[in-house]
Amino acid sequence: MTENVGVLGTNAQSSGAIRVVNAPLPTTYGDFEAVGYLDQDRGEEQVALVYGDISGGEGILIRLHSECLTGDAFGSQHCECGEQLDSALRAIVAEGRGILVYLRGHEGRGIGLLAKLQAMKLQSEGLDTVEANLALGLPVDARDYRVAAEMLHDLGVRSVRLMSNNPRKRESLLRHGISVAEQVPLLITPCEDNITYLRTKRERLDHYLPHLDAVVHSS
Repeated sequence: MTENVGVLGTNAQSSGAIRVVNAPLPTTYGDFEAVGYLDQDRGEEQVALVYGDISGGEGILIRLHSECLTGDAFGSQHCECGEQLDSALRAIVAEGRGILVYLRGHEGRGIGLLAKLQAMKLQSEGLDTVEANLALGLPVDARDYRVAAEMLHDLGVRSVRLMSNNPRKRESLLRHGISVAEQVPLLITPCEDNITYLRTKRERLDHYLPHLDAVVHSS
């Protein structure tokens, strides 16, 4: 992606997210540039997938995608994460430019893989996703989007069109100096295995999921 060479130059920092490498990443969706970062505050490795010419930094279509091994890699239908990842990458390519920030350390809304599996077990026994986390003595949502904002700043992004149903992502970007011109819903058709989970996200976590109305009313 030679058109992004100027935007993707090295910009070292003494703290926060520091860019380590830019590498071409051909995918089944299209040819991306993988921009790797080290979050010096948390010691975590992060990556942004950049597609097309993002120079100018205004109105860039983006997705902040929280790591979800079960959904992204294994196709779990307990959540909608894998389908959201697929839809977001397709939307960015269709747009002709955009960024997907893949946030490692966000597994299970920040509680980690093993704790997430424990929470899933409790959900299979009747608790909802909020109740399960609290029963384990864990926060309902421990995610921090600071590093995502730092990565976007480094990439020269000032204003975004945010693909998300979660109002907290928008609020966090605004706090960290990224203007959100539009919040673009990323709605996935529910299935029997995730409808309860999605209802809880809407009713208890304020996610924008209007497409559930038909399912709720027919159940």
